[in-house]
Parts: sequence; C-alpha cells; structure tokens
Amino acid sequence: MSVALTDIENLAVDTIRTLSMDAVQTANSGHPGTPMALAPIAYQLFNHTMNFDPDHASWPARDRFVLSCGHASMLLYSTLHLAGVKALNESGEPTDQLAISLEDIKNFRQIGSPCAGHPEFGEADGIETTTGPLGAGVSNSVGMAMAQKWLAANYNTEEHSLFDYNVYALCSDGDLMEGIACEAASMAGHLKLDNLCWLYDDNRITIEGDTDLAFSEDVGRRFEGLGWNVERVDDANDLAALRTALDGFKGCSDKPTLIIVRSIIGWGAPNKQDTHGAHGAPLGWDEIALAKANYGFPPEEKFYVPEGVREHFASHLGQRGSDAYKAWQSTWQSYQAANPAKASELQAMFEGRLPDGWDSDIPVFEPSEKGDATRNSSGKVLNAIAKNVPFMIGGSADLSPSNKSDLKFEDAGDFLPGNYAGRNLHFGIREHAMAGIVNGLSLSGLRAYGATFFVFTDYMRAGMRLASIMHQPVLYILTHDSIGVGEDGPTHQPVEHLSACRAIPGLYVFRPGDANEVAECYRAAMQLDDHPSAMVLSRQNMETLDRSQYASASGCAQGGYVVADCEGTPDVILMGSGSELGLCTDAAKQLTAAGQKVRVVSMPCLDLFADQCQEYRDEVLPPEVTNRVAVEAGIRLSWDRWIGLQGKFVGMSGYGASGPYAEVYKHFGITTEAVVAAAQA
Repeated sequence: MSVALTDIENLAVDTIRTLSMDAVQTANSGHPGTPMALAPIAYQLFNHTMNFDPDHASWPARDRFVLSCGHASMLLYSTLHLAGVKALNESGEPTDQLAISLEDIKNFRQIGSPCAGHPEFGEADGIETTTGPLGAGVSNSVGMAMAQKWLAANYNTEEHSLFDYNVYALCSDGDLMEGIACEAASMAGHLKLDNLCWLYDDNRITIEGDTDLAFSEDVGRRFEGLGWNVERVDDANDLAALRTALDGFKGCSDKPTLIIVRSIIGWGAPNKQDTHGAHGAPLGWDEIALAKANYGFPPEEKFYVPEGVREHFASHLGQRGSDAYKAWQSTWQSYQAANPAKASELQAMFEGRLPDGWDSDIPVFEPSEKGDATRNSSGKVLNAIAKNVPFMIGGSADLSPSNKSDLKFEDAGDFLPGNYAGRNLHFGIREHAMAGIVNGLSLSGLRAYGATFFVFTDYMRAGMRLASIMHQPVLYILTHDSIGVGEDGPTHQPVEHLSACRAIPGLYVFRPGDANEVAECYRAAMQLDDHPSAMVLSRQNMETLDRSQYASASGCAQGGYVVADCEGTPDVILMGSGSELGLCTDAAKQLTAAGQKVRVVSMPCLDLFADQCQEYRDEVLPPEVTNRVAVEAGIRLSWDRWIGLQGKFVGMSGYGASGPYAEVYKHFGITTEAVVAAAQA
C-alpha cells in the first residue's frame, strides 16, 4: 500500500528522532531532547531545501549545513545516515560505504565511532565543522557565507556560475547567549550576507531550567537591529510553515535571515517533553518506549528504520543533488576551457595546495644595526606571498595600520557590503568572531588570516583551539608581542601568552628574531597545510643580523638552529626568540671576549623544533652542555624542556609596567648584562 507524502514525511522525521533517542540511551550519555525537537528542521533542510549531493559531500558548490548546537549531534548523524551520504576516499571520490553507518550510530560516543559527542570535522563526510563550544558554529557559518560571496565575485562569469550556494546554521538559546554569536551576527548584518540563514531553536529550555532564569531579551528585535531579516515559525513540526520561512530567506536580498522556530524539547516523550530533563541526559528506555508509541513506532525495537524512509531521501535529496552536481561538473568543465588561468587557481584551492611560485617574491633583507620592527617586515613578507596566492584573504580586528596586515598590492581591494571581491577584510573590534570567521573561510578552501595585538588572543583562544583540532592552516598575525609595547602598560603587554598559545596542541607559534627570520618563518608556516600558525611580532625595532657573520635564517625551517657558534664544545648555550635574540648575540660577544665558548641558538618556533629528530635536536642542544640560558620577554613555562634542570631563564615572572620600552626591559632585568650574569653563574 502506498504511503501519502505527508505520511512518509512524518515517518522520516520520526526516524531521525528514534535513532537519536536510541543512540543516546545506548551510550547512556548525550542530549536526546533537541534532536527530537529539531528533526523536522533537519528533514526539511536536507530533503527539500538544500543543494547537496549525498554522493559528493565535499562538492565545492554545495549548500553548507552547520549544527552550531553541537550537543544535538545525533540530529546530524541520524540525518546523514538516512540521507545516504557516502564516505569519500582521499581523492574526494565517493566510495560504496556510508559516511555514517547504522553501526556507527549504535556506537555513538564510543572510541572509534565517527559519531562523537559533538560533531568533529574530518570524522565523517557531511560534517562541515567541529562544533560544541556554543557560538562557534554560527561564527564559522559567517566565514563560509563570506567565502561564497568572495568566490562568486572573483570567479563567477556571466556564462559560468560556479559558486552560488547558501549556508544554513542551526542554533540554540545557548548559541545566541554567547557573545561571539552577537559579534558574528553584527558582522553578517553589516556585510548584507543574504546567502546566510540561521535557524534558531526557541525551545526556552537550558540545562538549569527555563531560559527565564537568565534570558529574557526579544531575539527577533535584536537581530532586526543587527540588520537581519527575521522570519517566524510557531511550531517546529509544521513542515509547511518551515518551507514558507525558508522561501522567505531565499526571497530576501541584501540581508541575512534568522528563522525563529518555536519547538518543544523532547517532543513526543510524554513525561519529559518541554522540561530540562530532556536536555542533557538519556530519557530512559521506558520513556523512549512511550515516545515511540506516540510516533506509531514499535516501542521495543531499537535503531529501527522503517521501509521506504531511505528511499524517500534518495528520491528527493539524492536525485536533486545528483542532478545539481552533474550540472555543476558540466559548468566546471566549460569554465576550465574558457578561463584556464582562473581555473588553475581554483584547482590549487580545491586540492589544498599552494600555487607554483607562491614564495618567489619573498624578500631578503639587508643587514642593519638599526633594523626594523618585525611587524613591519611581516607586512612586506605577507604582501609578497599573498599577491602570488590569489585565494589568500584576511584582515584585522580594526588594527591593520598597527598589525601591518593590510594587502597593498594592485587590485587587493576591500571586502565590503555589496562589493565582495576584495581581499582585505575588516572585522571591526570583534576578536572572538574573527577567530571563528577565519575558521569558516579556511573550511571553504581559502588561505585565511586574522590579525590583532598578541594580548587579545585571550579573546580568540577558543577559535584558535578549534582551528588546531580541525587541522586548518589558519594564520594569525599577532603584533605588540611583549613588554616591548612599553607605555600602554600591563593590560597590553602579553607575558603569559607565548606559553598559553604554545600550550595549544598543533598551533605552531613563530616568534622571529629579525627581518630575515620573519621571511623564513612565513615560508615555513605557509607550508604547514594541516596546522594553524601564529606569527608573533614586535612593535619595537631589532637589528637585522648580517648573515655573512651569522647562520642563514633558513634554519627557521627546523624551528631552532645555531645562529652563532664557537670552536669545540660550548661552555654555555644562549637561546632566545624574537627581540631577545639580540640580547643573546650581544651577550655572546661579551662572554667570548671574557674567554668563554658560547653558542647562540635562535628558537623562533619551539613547536617545530620539537618535531625534529632527536639527532638534530641533540646537534643543536648537546645533552652534555647543561649550562643553558633562555631569554624571552615572557614567562618561563614553555622553556623548561629545553634548558633542563640546571638551566637559567631571563624573562618575566609577573605582569609588565607602563614606560618607554627600553626602560621597561631594564626595570625587569631583561638586559644583556643579566644574560651575561646568568651564563656565568
């Protein structure tokens, strides 16, 4: 007997619900209520709205779906399974395996299953980003929407529309309470990103209870004030109303859209729906049986997928996506023939590689005792690289004149509302959102960077950590790196931040010691295609070393290298980074004149040095030489591994002070004389 469309739709929606309930209960861990409430939204988006091919989940022109309320991860896993999303091989070609199998769902939150507690990018095809920290996903979605606008402005032609996709993000009360979400929404509204749609789950429940405990604002009015189009759906189960609201999004130009959807958490569970008891804990098998009975499902059967549900997704999403993918492939083939140079740029971007000749214009800096601030040499190197990497895009949190992070070459341009071709982004004073947005840009294939003062990585840490978890090659340009900031005082003088950033696994922190080290650190960082990098740069000048007297700065590729040496085994090894490298070279001259054998080691990237083989590390830092002095205008924490139990540290142990930078260094005893004394102690 055939099933009417409405019946099969309800069956599909309820299958998403029951798979989610069963997985959470089997794991005895998770959040069942939100997937139960939002199953109609996931169904409507995937099966009837999105331009997405289950066989080609990484297709560049696909619509993106971001589950910002990542605690509801089973909603995504259940939908991807029923939609038949295929796992892709390393070449991006579909296999005959599902990205999320039923067995994976049965092993929800277990080691080895791609169905982690929160969606993890790279664990399964169809997961667009790692979410969990609330607000992170929606900030990523703004970057994804910006990427589409930029790609369309730079690569679409009148004959060939390659990039015309939308970005959908499903978010919760928790997402919208987080400050990062408001920052990101403000930027999206300013930029008039009409390809961006957030669907807000207005269930009025958080872990502690009703949202009335802490949240009473009018979300719709707030977003209208931020420049958004606001649509409303009074009942999440009303598929027709959802379709109407989504049509309202597609019909709106020059504004992003927020769809406020009233839902009932744990819908269908008679004793727990609409309570915080359905939020962060399993329902219990008895309650699940009652909910299944309400849906008309066999109460005792677990992980049940009714006949016809998978076929229903295949006949709608599958067929629509397949047709769209084939049409895009035809357009892409035609585009390659008509625009070979542009197509070559895109092919490099699709493959995640740098174009040929990307580093051909990196400058070599002449020796100079006066030298320059590394933020200045960074600006020159950044521009030399970016002009040869056409899909490199980024900007600063309102500090580009200080960060030297603006791209100044011809046609670099600004990314502005209604004028999306420029490569200079203006994040405003929104460091939280900037860190999330550059992740979204990177996840879209662009080489993205964000810039600010180093001390403000306090605001960015969550996004930087997620970039590392997702293995995204995001670049952070971080200036005013130490007490060398001087007069601005302790609030603007980072002291613990080097160790804090180095503590993020997989974030490669570079602190170059002169202009040529800046060049070589950029060369090394750009070749890290599976890790983010932080370029930490000075405000004050430092000498540009004469490389005819000192070792080549190419040693930066190993993270640490011998920059000046002695005959035989050293009596002392001096090591430093950034502006303190100069203190080491000056101290070495005094110590050598006093008859000591001195080796100076530049350590611009401790993380990269740690990656080198033991033989190389021992060659640079011979184990038998225990008289070691590390010099850095930060705290000691990240140096103990390299100086050992008998080593000394010249640096900071507390916060800075306001005054001319040279006086501040002297005040805290970070001087050549202090280095000499430590070496002789």
